[in-house]
Amino acid sequence: MDVFENRSEQEALDAYSQVVTGVADRLIPRVASIRVRRRVRGGEAEAGGSAVVLTTEGHLLTNAHVVDGATSGTAEFASGLSVRVHVVGSDPLSDLAVLRAEGEVPEPPEFGSAERLRVGTLVVAVGNPLGLAGSVTAGVVSALGRSLPTRSGSASRIVEDVIQTDAALNPGSSGGALADARARVVGINTAVAGIGVGLAVPVNATSWRIIEALRADGRVRRAYLGLVTTPAPLPPRFADATGQRSALRVVEVVTGSPAERAGLRRGDLLLAVDGQPLRDAQSLQRLLFAEAVGRRTELTAVRGEALVDVVAVPAPLEG
Repeated sequence: MDVFENRSEQEALDAYSQVVTGVADRLIPRVASIRVRRRVRGGEAEAGGSAVVLTTEGHLLTNAHVVDGATSGTAEFASGLSVRVHVVGSDPLSDLAVLRAEGEVPEPPEFGSAERLRVGTLVVAVGNPLGLAGSVTAGVVSALGRSLPTRSGSASRIVEDVIQTDAALNPGSSGGALADARARVVGINTAVAGIGVGLAVPVNATSWRIIEALRADGRVRRAYLGLVTTPAPLPPRFADATGQRSALRVVEVVTGSPAERAGLRRGDLLLAVDGQPLRDAQSLQRLLFAEAVGRRTELTAVRGEALVDVVAVPAPLEG
């Protein structure tokens, strides 16, 4: 019996290794080490991180904090290829940035969707931690729907639906790829939250909208309500009445914001915006882009035992 158990364990380890090595083979050539010189108080300082090839036209995707204060730098690939890159656009409020290479770069990897991830899903992180090019770590999705506070000037935002993983991340991993077992990039590694805890910005419909805005305009225009929310279950009475099992609980209303002027309060459960249900952390953020600025917006919320409707007029978000 022990022989068969040992064989099964070995076969499982072999299968795990094959998945990780397969992802590494496909992604290491497509993840670059980035070196930039940032403007800092008193002069300049060198900084580094990672970046993932984004397009066949030479765009690369990284974190905004990797290139913060820089306009150009160098991308070096595992093959030894080194190219000059320029910052096309950077969005600190999503911690995403797009670069453009002056020369040819490898083909981009396949991008997947973080919306398909589940807790326990195998993920592989590829980057250049501590300057060690082509480093690969593996683990699982530890949690989904985490929030990451970000700031740009006086504006602050919560990056919603952040992926938490136990795949080891270190300084320099930022901007690298988080991939699923089929080598599809589902996140951009962004932070080390503690020992054994790493965070990644998800690849989803909202992040693609941000990426395309950065490529086209170098910036992202957003609408601002002045809310911080978190997903929460609906009380059974309202869940049965609406067919909606979850909503967004308001945990903070910014003083003087459109949300405060509309009458929203901390503790309200947001059900819908203009009739569109708010079921997850992305639901509200994906509605707050440029076209929402100045537009009359109706929000439906549960407050105590009552349903309330309020009207807000989102303002432009100034960074």
